[in-house]
Amino acid sequence: MTPRAALAPLVAGSTWRRGVFLLLGGVLALPYALLAVTFAQLLTGAEIPRSLVFALLVIALVIAVVPLLLDGSRALEIAAVRALLGVDLPDPAPGHRGDRDTRLRSALWIATHLTIGALVMVALITAVPMALAFIAQQFGIGADLVSRERFGPLDGRDTGWLTLTGVVLLVGLGYAVAGLGALAGSMAPVLLGPTPAERIAALEAQATRLAERNRLARELHDSVGHALTVATLQAGAAREVLDTDPEFVRRALAAIEEAGRTAMDELDHVLGLLRETGGDRPSVAPQRTLADLDRLVSDARATGLAVHAHRFGDPARVPPAVSREGYRIVQEGLTNAARYGHGPVTLRLDLHPDALDLELVNAVGRAGRADPGRGGRGLDGMRERVLLLGGRLSVGPHGGRWLIRARLPYEGTR
Repeated sequence: MTPRAALAPLVAGSTWRRGVFLLLGGVLALPYALLAVTFAQLLTGAEIPRSLVFALLVIALVIAVVPLLLDGSRALEIAAVRALLGVDLPDPAPGHRGDRDTRLRSALWIATHLTIGALVMVALITAVPMALAFIAQQFGIGADLVSRERFGPLDGRDTGWLTLTGVVLLVGLGYAVAGLGALAGSMAPVLLGPTPAERIAALEAQATRLAERNRLARELHDSVGHALTVATLQAGAAREVLDTDPEFVRRALAAIEEAGRTAMDELDHVLGLLRETGGDRPSVAPQRTLADLDRLVSDARATGLAVHAHRFGDPARVPPAVSREGYRIVQEGLTNAARYGHGPVTLRLDLHPDALDLELVNAVGRAGRADPGRGGRGLDGMRERVLLLGGRLSVGPHGGRWLIRARLPYEGTR
């Protein structure tokens, strides 16, 4: 080992940060030390009855132990370990209360931190001034004070040995702080790391976030894809009659404008859900439900797609979750029919007391048009929506026509 490598722990920034962490434990241990001194004096004195002293001692022990078992104390220690020891520990799972094993491990860690910190503080208070005095006497500073004392086998005349002892004390204290800091860094994951319950809670939270992102991706695909389909078909129709039917072109441009505005509202809604502003979500556009079905059908008809809609029941009685997902399924079905289908679309909704049945039927597209079964993301989104609600979905060709049939139960969604 080279001298530079040997001295590296003494000058490394991590050693100084770990030293601060250990000293922090010593500072926190001061109230406990004062309590110990106070009760030692009370027990050796005869002025206060022993029974009263022991009663106060029990109360003091309870007050001293309770902070070691609090979840907040563990969270503070984790923050200090990350900042000063450089150990990447995850925050405790929000809303998760530590079990007995977690509290005991945390209490053991805090007690160890306070004990080692107190020892380091005592060493700094005693050893460092002594070492500096030994070194300074070599240069004639404070030599009279050192010469009148005896330090084990050494006295004031052993100036060389005293200086060497001072240097060894300082270097040894530096290595001790580096070693204790490294030991604390290796112990922290064991005593403060996440428990199996916290790991499960973190995985569940991650799964929830991923599911929410997938849901938002479906929302974005369905809403913006529908708006773009409407705008594209309207623009194509307007181009065909640009010189012969200006009134149709005017209506088509108005429909394109409305589709673009709707797409912007939907995009604002999705981005608003993703954006975090101090924990509060910004005001965003409301989500579409079956109450907006008439407008959706009108937009589809405006593209030139013939839609025969039949609805049986009151949409207001449908649970919000089913109403939103049912709307998106109908929207995706109409979008696919406009892109890939041929001929009119028959839409049927039966709103039963316990479930929603919906059906879309249209002719399969002409040769050369894309296969609606390759809608990819759209059909996958339909399946995911139905699966999340515990329903059934049937999609595919049926008797020369393209059929979408879904059943969405209300149970568990109100």
